[in-house]
Amino acid sequence: MGGANPAEVTGGAAGEVLTRDELAVDPVDAAKLLLGAVLESDSPQGTVRVRIVEVEAYRGGDDPASHCYRGKTPRNEVMFGPAGYLYVYFVYGMHFCANVVALTDGVPGAVLLRAGEVVDGIDLARSRRPASRSDAELAKGPARLTGVLGLTRDDNGVDLTDLASPVRLLAGERVPAESVRVGPRVGVAVAMDVPWRFWVDGSRAVSAYRRGGKRTRVVPTL
Repeated sequence: MGGANPAEVTGGAAGEVLTRDELAVDPVDAAKLLLGAVLESDSPQGTVRVRIVEVEAYRGGDDPASHCYRGKTPRNEVMFGPAGYLYVYFVYGMHFCANVVALTDGVPGAVLLRAGEVVDGIDLARSRRPASRSDAELAKGPARLTGVLGLTRDDNGVDLTDLASPVRLLAGERVPAESVRVGPRVGVAVAMDVPWRFWVDGSRAVSAYRRGGKRTRVVPTL
């Protein structure tokens, strides 16, 4: 699961919102950029901020594991751009997963946010995930991450580059290239060995690897 370290990708200064132009790149490059970024979500209960430590890249027509592989539908249209929007889908009839849209308007691509570390709003995050055995497990996995942030299908299509949005994506401290690891995507039924999962080495919040297959295929609904 290791593999060569990717080239370091830089974004804006820490604390600044990531721009649409920074995200309008190949999903593989956007995935590297998002490591260390901070996703913050407001709600009537308060704000939770999560540092992203694990991501997966998905393209469109040339990626059979992508939701856009067979073209645009009402469910996946957000993934067709423009970049910088939140794509949220529902799986297993119980979980939400969040993606950051990449590439240019009309060309589908996105980055799945797989795991993160809660850096602010820890008490609210704990109340949303009371079964977590430690703080490192609060956002360990895509469904847990959306759970601690309070994200639902109502957040699908939110502009993450707008500081006035209830959900925003901020540049974080840059993750050095030597601290980034690369491996296959988790739980997909096709293109299982494509090395488009990236994670921060040593983070306890990184999820466990599970190879996909016919019985583990995720069928999203929205």
